[in-house]
Amino acid sequence: MIPDFRLPVSCEAQRLFHGRGHSEPGFEHVNIDWYKPLVLITLYQEPVMGWLEQLSTWLMATLAEAAVVAVQYRCRPMAPMEALVGELPARLEVTEHGLNYELRLGQFQNTGLFLDMANGRRWVLEHGAGKRVLNLFAYTCGFSVAAIAGGAARVVNVDMSRRALAIGRDNHRLNQHQLDRVVFEGVDIFRSFGRLKKHGPYDLVIADPPTFQKGSVDIRKDYPRLLRRLPEMLAPGGELLLCLNAPELGEHFLRQQVANECPDWRCIERLPNPDAFVEVDDTAGLKVLRYQSC
Repeated sequence: MIPDFRLPVSCEAQRLFHGRGHSEPGFEHVNIDWYKPLVLITLYQEPVMGWLEQLSTWLMATLAEAAVVAVQYRCRPMAPMEALVGELPARLEVTEHGLNYELRLGQFQNTGLFLDMANGRRWVLEHGAGKRVLNLFAYTCGFSVAAIAGGAARVVNVDMSRRALAIGRDNHRLNQHQLDRVVFEGVDIFRSFGRLKKHGPYDLVIADPPTFQKGSVDIRKDYPRLLRRLPEMLAPGGELLLCLNAPELGEHFLRQQVANECPDWRCIERLPNPDAFVEVDDTAGLKVLRYQSC
């Protein structure tokens, strides 16, 4: 069987099939992404024998611009990636909202661009003009690229992985951005609040923490710790994009933490996820809430 997925709506990076949203029974373990000219199948359990070959043949026949079909086995240790058709490139440049990003395929568990966050990056691109931005858990600096492209005055990127931040620098260079308005801090956020405060105050804070990273982040206890320190870094009337991508924690968890720690903040909206990210349970997918401080 072949999952019922959407054809690419453009040449930009996008999800084609979101099986993890449980919208199509039998394919809950499958995601399919389009990184022209590469199609990436992600598996969260082992496939039936012969099914991958059938799917890759069908994808090549259906997507005229596809040159490579690859699979990543998130169900196996270290999440290995391999080509099923063609040759897997070590690096691949893709576009989103007219901006360029470099993917490092097979080198990390993640490609370097979280597609479910596309609407968040678009919001920053459209609303970042003139803002001083703090980008927490920046990873490869996708939000920073969008902010600078949208005219942000300054962006401070913070992530423990200096390797990820180095890719972030490359992403800015791909877009011909001058780096004099971009700061890269390869530090532990929870041990560096004083250092980050010196770069402020900030008009926009973006927080997109991982759910769990051994020895560094446990979202249940660390989101309240983070929220407790953010008011001292914000300019009056500053805005926040607070993200939560823990399937077991719904929107209520994030709203409750904000109510507990920063009761004066006003929730303006929940940004919608991209259309392809259909979720049977709306609380299970990515949650991005936009707040404004007093």
